[in-house]
Amino acid sequence: MRRFLFLLLTSFTIHALAADVTISTYGAKGDGNTVNTLAIQKSIDACAASGGGKVIFPAGNFISATLVLKSNVTLYLSEGCTLTGIKGASNYPYQQAGIPFYGENWAKQALIYANKAENIGIEGAGTIDGQGGSFEVNTIKKPDRYKDRPYLIWFIACKKISVKQVHLRNSAFWMQHYLGCEDLVIDGISIWNHSNKNNDMIDIDGCKNVRITNVTGDSDDDGLTLKSTSKLISENIVINNCVFSSHCNGLKFGTESTGGFRNVTISNIVIKPSAQLNTIYGKPAGNSGISLEMVDGGIMENISISNVVIDGPQVPLFIRLGNRARKHTDDAAAPGTGIARNIHISNVTATGADITGSSVIGLDNAIIENVSLNNISISTSGGATADAMFRKLESLDDHYPEATMFGPLPAYGLFVKNVKGIQLNDIRFTFTGKDERPAVALENTSDFVLKGLTMASTANANAAIYLKNVANGLITANSLYTYAKHFIWKEGSVTAVSVSNNQHPKIKSSSNQSQKK
Repeated sequence: MRRFLFLLLTSFTIHALAADVTISTYGAKGDGNTVNTLAIQKSIDACAASGGGKVIFPAGNFISATLVLKSNVTLYLSEGCTLTGIKGASNYPYQQAGIPFYGENWAKQALIYANKAENIGIEGAGTIDGQGGSFEVNTIKKPDRYKDRPYLIWFIACKKISVKQVHLRNSAFWMQHYLGCEDLVIDGISIWNHSNKNNDMIDIDGCKNVRITNVTGDSDDDGLTLKSTSKLISENIVINNCVFSSHCNGLKFGTESTGGFRNVTISNIVIKPSAQLNTIYGKPAGNSGISLEMVDGGIMENISISNVVIDGPQVPLFIRLGNRARKHTDDAAAPGTGIARNIHISNVTATGADITGSSVIGLDNAIIENVSLNNISISTSGGATADAMFRKLESLDDHYPEATMFGPLPAYGLFVKNVKGIQLNDIRFTFTGKDERPAVALENTSDFVLKGLTMASTANANAAIYLKNVANGLITANSLYTYAKHFIWKEGSVTAVSVSNNQHPKIKSSSNQSQKK
């Protein structure tokens, strides 16, 4: 009997410690005029003090400045509720991240902020609107132009985070920045971010154990973005069943890559043109579909991307290992050259691309290793003449990475340079206009396989495949049913390359004899 009473009392105590709180209890008013910061914060504090639970926002328009989320508290926004960020940067106090990161001197404000909190969340069918268009860009000079524009959500070093269902609108800066967090779930949210500069959609930065599912988003700046602005690696990340639109890059790793990216799988993604035709950056259809960029040191490895539709961006695919070598803090050591390896992309359909071409480009002294592209269809506009095949690209090692940074590439489909171990299997390259470049060009590349490629060409094209200074390759079972001067054009040193069972009935010469232009 005593044991029963003890268990009953213990159960009652635990239940009593966890209590939901409605913000109107502390005087919050959803009239669209009252500033409710103190009332909402009291609700959060009371909920946390009682052991945690939900802070409930009923229907209405609740104006607020910065809210600090506490452990074991979930903000629940009911249907018909809008949490609106108050205008004016002075209403958003500066916060200290506690993690040295690129941006620590100017990114200090947020509407919803949490640091080292655990078991926190934002849920419900309501809306959070940052009124981002009301915040001015201070100056055109970096880094001051980023100051005094708050994130909508900024969580730092938090654990067990859940962000579900809510509608996020109009941030003054990045919509949401998760820095150094663990066990993060983002599910079923919708995002609209077209109100100011630097309007990223989602930024996952040095986080681990992340699941992002069922997200629909439209942003002026980059879409789903994995970053590493500190020494922390973004790792163990799963992203699937999402629809993204961006005026810049739909799916992006970088540009900051201090720690890097590891163990990431992405699947079932649609990247489509934005519904917002007016742009601050980029173009309505986007600059790139998938951009994987390593330019500030760090490591990018074990990346798997599959089942993606890319409709509209200028460049479907851009993989870049550069050496901008930007320090993540003023007193940090300059980063060394990064590492990029074990990258696998499959089942991609890309349409609406422009003249540029897709690319996988490393450095002369730092190659990209072990890349496979399988079952991919890429359609571009075309538009380049045959001499573009011989255009010598600047190395641009220390430049900001952008999918269009090199201009029209030597191939209309895919240009590969400074890579070891690349496999292209079952890929279809076409253009809707006219293009005289090869479909595929390889330079300073070794240990490659080109198998099952179907390529379009024109009579003035020098070749369907261009090889320059390559070794140890297999070119087999590829098809070209249109005209070109040669099937393969060789230049420089081409050694240990086996060519067999390729179909090119309208070309008399399999390859150029001189191996020179």
